[in-house]
Amino acid sequence: MRTGAYASAGRHWSAVPLRLIVGWGFLAHGYAKVVNGPDHFADSLLALGVPAPHAMAWATIGLELVGGLAVLAGAWIPLISVPLAAILLVAAITVHWQYGFSSIKLRAVTEAGPQFGPPGYEINLLYLAALATLVLGGSGPLSLDESIARRRTRVRSGSESSTAARA
Repeated sequence: MRTGAYASAGRHWSAVPLRLIVGWGFLAHGYAKVVNGPDHFADSLLALGVPAPHAMAWATIGLELVGGLAVLAGAWIPLISVPLAAILLVAAITVHWQYGFSSIKLRAVTEAGPQFGPPGYEINLLYLAALATLVLGGSGPLSLDESIARRRTRVRSGSESSTAARA
């Protein structure tokens, strides 16, 4: 196999690790909000001045869980990326912006180990870049989006060949 073929195969599979980490990340954040109590998250939203904090808490949790599963499965990526990107942007601006860019802020090293400060908006930007990459480059192999596109192509080519045969 030539170098160009390796690069082509690599590009073909490059979406898979992005889907896995981004999908798992959204699932983990949604699950953490459920485990810690949606009311706790709603109180955080209230403190930030978010309108209808309980409704927004549940909407965010639902989108993170459903969106995480959709990204993992490579399903409806262009559609699900819009509300996920909105969640990331709101969090970056309302929560993380005040802490600057870096997600790692070493404050001290104690006997208990390193102590870190609050994270900046770096991770939000990484998630946004990954979502944009999946939207622009496709969901890749082993995805529902690719499976649906393949099926549509087969149906179209099947209908075109039957039309040509009749003519």
